[in-house]
Formats: sequence, structure tokens, C-alpha cells
Amino acid sequence: MKSVMKMSLLAATVALAVGCQQDDANVEQTNQAAEQAQAEASFANDDDKAAYAIGASLAQYLNANLEQQADIGLDLDKELVLQGVQDVFNGESKLTDEQAQAALQSLDQRVTELAQQQAKEKAEAALADGEKYRTEFASQEGVKETESGLLYKVDSLGDGKKPAAEDTVVVHYKGTLTDGTQFDSSYDRGEPATFPLNRVIPGWTEGVQLMPVGSKFTFVIPPELAYGDQDTASIPANSTLVFDVELLEIKDDANKEKASEG
Repeated sequence: MKSVMKMSLLAATVALAVGCQQDDANVEQTNQAAEQAQAEASFANDDDKAAYAIGASLAQYLNANLEQQADIGLDLDKELVLQGVQDVFNGESKLTDEQAQAALQSLDQRVTELAQQQAKEKAEAALADGEKYRTEFASQEGVKETESGLLYKVDSLGDGKKPAAEDTVVVHYKGTLTDGTQFDSSYDRGEPATFPLNRVIPGWTEGVQLMPVGSKFTFVIPPELAYGDQDTASIPANSTLVFDVELLEIKDDANKEKASEG
């Protein structure tokens, strides 16, 4: 994990300037007040404006950084962050360079450990929630389970051909977590998705092959047929995924028909 406190050369230079401009500043200023202050601000020249912009940019960086650390359980005092900047700017740092580096390395280690623990707990919760959801879904009338563990329910059955794994299909779909949180939807994008069926998650590859063109199915896909222990911003590790899928077309069939007509 990259250091949460490392700065570019520009940001480090900016750190020397922020202290003098923050003596009487309200560090909890709202966005609305900040915008108003910006509109009313006047600068003697472009250099002054640039200096202020550098300070504002650094403040945004630091604030976002502290919020990220708070999310994983670290409570760093914003006033002390500003004090450190001001002390260095005034040549009165309470830490040597070596001490500061050691403190940041220790912070890195704590951030890594806390983030790993948080991810582990999140993954365990997702696994348990998924097992409970699949059990409840499997008990519903009309739900079927394949040998791999894929669960599906036929919402409406079309009369078209079923695709093969090598086919390219056109589908509309919506994907949610078991708590109903939506992470993807072709409906929201306003156009269907087209993709080779053998280049998606295994649950999709298997499930869509069960669908005649014109069908609508609901799939409940266990993590081993989805993204497994891979953790993303929108899909936690070990997540069971729920998809509403509408198979519109088998693209390869359409291309073959055009070729034969030609």
C-alpha cells in the first residue's frame, strides 16, 4: 500500500506555505462558505493567486487523506497536522527528519493492518450474507440450482435459440448485491450490452446459455462463480451477486444470417 502521507515534491513545497495562511482560518469551513470566500477574494497578482491555489490544493489533499484514515479507524488530529506544517514553515519542527520518517513508516504499517482487518471482516460478512440469501432464494417456488451452485428463476421464457459459450450475446441486465445495492445496469445506461459469453464471470457464461432468446431470468451467483475474494469499490470480496437478465439477441447468429443472405 502506498504511503497515505507521501507527497510529491510540489506538495511538500506547498506544505511550507500552508501554515502562515491558516492562522485564523476555520478548518471546518463549509463548501458553500469556501465558494463565497473564493468569489470575494482578490489578489495583488497572479503569483499571489497561484500561491493561494497551491495552499488550497494541499488543504484539500490533506483533508481527504485524514477522512480516508478516519474511515479505517485512525483518528489524526487535524490541528496537529496544521501545527506541524506551520512549525516546519517557521523552522521550528518538533521532529527531526529521521523521526518524522519513522513516524510516517509506522503510520503506513498501521494503515495497512487496519485496512486488511477491515477488508477481512467485510469479506466474512459478505460470505455469510450471501449464504443466507442463497438459502432463502433457493426455497422460493420455481427456483432451480445447477450442479455448480448457480441459482436461477425463469421470469419469462422466450422462444428463441439458446446461445453457446462461444457466441456473442446482446443483453439488458441489472446487477445488485444481496442487500439490494445496485452496482451495474445496462438499463440505466440506456443501451444493452454486447459481449462474448465466454469472457465474463462463470456464473454468466453458464446461466445465459440456459436462456432462449427473448427470455428474462433472475440469477443468484455464488462468489466462486463471480469475483471470488477479489475486492472492488462496488463489489466486496466473497459477494453473492443477483442479476436480472434479458437475452435480446445472439449476435453471431445474426451475422451468420446476413452472410447467408448475401
